[in-house]
Order: sequence, then C-alpha cells, then structure tokens
Amino acid sequence: MNMLYNITKHLLLFLIAFSLIVAPAPANASVFGEFTISDEAELGKKVHRLIRAQLEIIEDPEVSEYIKEIASRLEKAAPPQAFPLNVDVVNHNAVNAFATVAGYMVVFSGLILIVDTESELASVMAHELAHITQRHVARNIERSKLIGIGSLIGILAGVFIGSDAGSAVAIGSLAGAQSAVLKYSREDEREADQVGMNYLINAGFNPTAMPSAMQKIRRMQWFSGGDIPSYLSTHPGMDERIGYLRDRVNRLDPELLKRTDDNSRLKRVQTLLRARYVDPSTAISHFQENEHDSCLGQLGKGIANSRMNRVGDAKQNFEKLIQCDGNDPLFLREAGIFYFQFGDLSMAGKLLQKAVMLRPRDALAMLYYGRILSEKGDPSTAISYLERTLEIVPEDPRTHEHLARVYGKNENNFMAHLHMAYAHIFDNNKRQALFHRQRARELAINAQMKNKMERLDEAYQDQAEFWK
Repeated sequence: MNMLYNITKHLLLFLIAFSLIVAPAPANASVFGEFTISDEAELGKKVHRLIRAQLEIIEDPEVSEYIKEIASRLEKAAPPQAFPLNVDVVNHNAVNAFATVAGYMVVFSGLILIVDTESELASVMAHELAHITQRHVARNIERSKLIGIGSLIGILAGVFIGSDAGSAVAIGSLAGAQSAVLKYSREDEREADQVGMNYLINAGFNPTAMPSAMQKIRRMQWFSGGDIPSYLSTHPGMDERIGYLRDRVNRLDPELLKRTDDNSRLKRVQTLLRARYVDPSTAISHFQENEHDSCLGQLGKGIANSRMNRVGDAKQNFEKLIQCDGNDPLFLREAGIFYFQFGDLSMAGKLLQKAVMLRPRDALAMLYYGRILSEKGDPSTAISYLERTLEIVPEDPRTHEHLARVYGKNENNFMAHLHMAYAHIFDNNKRQALFHRQRARELAINAQMKNKMERLDEAYQDQAEFWK
C-alpha cells in the first residue's frame, strides 16, 4: 500500500471522525472573509490542543529547552509578530517540522536525529518560522473564505495525527500536505526558503546549513523508495530548492560561511532521543560504533541497556558515567532514574537530590525524586515536589498519576481522584477520566474543591473535543 493511499485514507477517516465530534458552526460564522488575528488565535489553540491530544510530546527539559532556545534565537531574528513562537517536540520518526497558525510549530524527533549540526536543525525551523511570519496558512485560509474552524483543524492536522508512526518520510510542511485549499504554492515555499535563510543568517547560524539539511532530507526521500505524495509535485522540487539556495550561499559574504556551531548540546539531545526512543539494540550498536567509551556513549548505552533489562551492563555504564562527571545534572538524573527503577532507593535518592539542586527546573528529575520521597514515607515533601513538577509540565499524565497515588496514601481522596482524572485526561483515556472526574465531583464539598472541579471540567472539555 503506497504512502499516498495511506495518507488519503487516514485523512478521510480523521475528517469523518472529526465531523462527528465538532458541532458545525452557523453558516455566517463559518465564513471568515478576512481571517482575523482572533480567528487565527482560536484556530491555533485548537490545533495545538489536538496535536497534544494525539501525538506524544517529549517533555524532557534537556530536549524541549534546547529546541526552544534555537527557536528563540530565530524569533529574535524575525520582525515582531502578533503571536509568540510556541514549539513542541514530538516523538515521531518522520524527518520533518511543521508550522500551523498563531505561532505554533512542531519539531519531530526524527529530524533532530538526522542532522549533523545545530545550524542544519535551525535551518529547517527557520523555514517553518518563515511560513508563520509570512502568514502563508492564514492567507490561504482567508482566500478560501468558506471553510469553518472545525474543517480547518482536520485539514491542518489530519495526516500527522492519522498516519502510522512508522510511515515514510514526510517532506514539506503540514499545511501543504492536506488540501488543495491550503496547499503552499511554489511562491510560498520559495519565500519561506529565502526569508528563512535571512532569519538563519541574522540569528548567527551558518547559511550553508539550509541546502545541506535539504540534501539530507532528499537522501531520506531516496531511502524511502521515492514514494512521495503527489501534492509535492506542485512545490519546487527538492533538487531545485537545493540549487537556488546554494546559488544564494555562493553570493554571500565568505565570512558568514566560516561560522561554526557548538554541537555539544545537540549531541546530548540526540543521545537521549536515540537511547530512549529508537529500538534499544539498534541504539546500542550506534553508540558502540560512534561513541565508544565516551561519556555520551555510556549515557546512551546505560539507558538502552536498562530498557532491555540488562541490569548489570547498565549499572556499569552508569557507574562510568558518574565517573565522567559527577556534577552533570543530566548524568545524575539518568543514573538516578536507573537506580530507582531497579530498586536502589538510597543511591537513586542521592543522585536525584543532587540533580534537582543543580537544575531546579528539571521536571523529570523532580518527578522521580518526589516518587522516592513517597516510597521512603515522606508524603508531604513528595507532594511538594510533584506539585512543583506540575508547575513546569502541567499536562504530564505521569506526574498527575503519581501525585494522585501519594494523595491516596495520605487519605486525601478528593485530590487523589482529581489528579487521577487529570492523568487520564492527558493520557486520552476517556472511560477512566470520566470515572475519576465523577468520584472527585462526589467528594467536592466546599468552595475550594468546587473551584478545582471547574478547572478540571475545562481541561476535560478541551481535551475530549479531539478524542476519537
């Protein structure tokens, strides 16, 4: 079954399902005429919610903060915009990033793993940022005139939500993949390339990275068997785009081409993504071939070995890792998580406590440290750490679940059911979310509890709108 058939099938199924859960707008309300800033804000929030409801968002601060810092550099290089740039990283092996409306962008882990330099990663993000700043999606929506918000959400997000996680490489931008109505034109793509190159240069990155990144994507296209959807036929071909970008690079000040990247953080992020999300045996082979006995190699092998329950090998990896640098918050966190998962609470507590002290906003370290405190019989301190974790990642289902369990052990049944409801809402488990929401409602006996229930109901409605 070819890629185009899969995309079309999933898109149609998604649109049918979506039409059943989104009430049609009144006829007059569905005609935008001018697609206003408030229209764009409404659509952006809904698409953002849909993406977070259906794709696996990577909340690890080592990953998310790195991508947001690159985005911030690019955003500062662009003119002031009506919406701040908001970037999510998702666990998906597609070599892609996409922008929708209202400043929302998504970067796929597959893209991060195939680039060699920070500038290459930034170049793809710069291209997508240009689609946002030039309002390509918004302008196309405005020209279409007769499309309602509900249909637009399906058009903008259908293929990435509905397609299999292991599907072929996605080339191009989300909006361009969906509909003749919203498809990026050749002029849109050219403008995004050229304006994106401006942002890349102004942000201090090496401009040669843009054609270099496109060449890597082109190679991935070949590896996928060349089965590329027909919608790309209306875009400038990859070879053509690489060609005109190289021509532009050749006309630039040679000093710009000498810029170099500090790729140390990129390598750390790639190590985490490969070790945690790629097949563990494949990941270990990569680290043995490319990292040997380096610190990052020990980190990657330790995580991958622990995923395969090779406890002895993983322990050796983490012991060597701490010997590499006993003050690196990432090394401390990952070693602490390993010791926690395999039952050494004393060692795990020492490592995670130090990790939290060195990096107070590491939500993952705080989550596991809170769990250790609960296991050691200190529920009040555990609750404080888990509540702090939710201030950073308010939609993390694991944190809500563990907080619920601590409240349950502490015989606070209302808060236990409240947070378990949140856990299932953000984990898209409708049946369990309904059950715990009802139990919390039955236990809400005062004004403070009822206020908490109102916020829970809002979260439920926001998320349930996009459940299949």
